[in-house]
Amino acid sequence: MSMIKLCKRLVCWRAVGGLLIAGFFLAGCHAPAAKKSSTGAPGSPSGAEIRSPEPEVLAAGDSLTINFSDLPTPSLPSLVKIKEDGTITLLWNQTFTAAGKTRGSLEKEIREHYVPRYYKYMTVTITRETQSLFYYVDGEVKAPNRQVYTSRITVLKAIASAGGFTDYAKKRGVKLTRLDGRKVTVNCIKALDDASFDLEVYPGDKIYVPRKLF
Repeated sequence: MSMIKLCKRLVCWRAVGGLLIAGFFLAGCHAPAAKKSSTGAPGSPSGAEIRSPEPEVLAAGDSLTINFSDLPTPSLPSLVKIKEDGTITLLWNQTFTAAGKTRGSLEKEIREHYVPRYYKYMTVTITRETQSLFYYVDGEVKAPNRQVYTSRITVLKAIASAGGFTDYAKKRGVKLTRLDGRKVTVNCIKALDDASFDLEVYPGDKIYVPRKLF
């Protein structure tokens, strides 16, 4: 092979190698960047919205334990039940509307009412008793049991949640016992036609459907 041909081949190979190297660099510059999640949270799907849980709202019938601390004289916890009008009565016979509020907002309202009018310092802590989050249906219903209280409900709907009446149910004499011990008789036959007879059920209430006599 002549020296001229050899030189031509070396020049050709160098040109090819240069093109290959340039191609690799260009490919790296145009590589797509990793797409970030719209939420910025690691592991969350793109476009997903992370929502905080809704604060729990107090309701009539709830049982509350209210602790007062940082007082000059220690005070025992107040055990109260939210009345049907939505209120509670606390220290110094002061009345507060509790239904429809969160625990945090009610704690703040109580503290601002007592400080500095009655006390220089006060810390208020409210605990909602979990047993008040149920109502009970027993007697002549198809599925007597404890039911979870999730929203406002009446006697007829509460009985329906327990499977409805049996064939032996005394529908005119349903017993409703409130959490504070008060007893009411509900005529469910009239309640079907007149909603004013269909009383509201609160957490902790007990419904008993008696057996009719033949």
